[in-house]
Amino acid sequence: MAAGGFCKLPTGSVVVALNLPSPTAHGVGCVRVLVHARNRARALTRLRNHGMRAVYLRGNAAPPTPDEITAVLHHPDGLIWRTAPDNGVAPDLVQELWHPIRALLRRPTTPA
Repeated sequence: MAAGGFCKLPTGSVVVALNLPSPTAHGVGCVRVLVHARNRARALTRLRNHGMRAVYLRGNAAPPTPDEITAVLHHPDGLIWRTAPDNGVAPDLVQELWHPIRALLRRPTTPA
């Protein structure tokens, strides 16, 4: 379930992509998270700092696509997510827009 991969950019930085179970109960089963950082270790540290403690990158089975790299490079935070397709659809064919990581980690409000 925790498939992922990375791509080293010409500038020396990396983009890490991970398929993770959703950390919240928003009805989302699995999410694809993209992180732009100076190196792989720093990318994983950025995720851990957002509360995703058990995040590891083993191998390069699902590296980010060129469209995913473009999306994360153009986002000011360099840390985005969207629902991961369960049916084997290529990540580039998903119609959902990318969301900032704070939208995933936002606590649901309880009605008074």
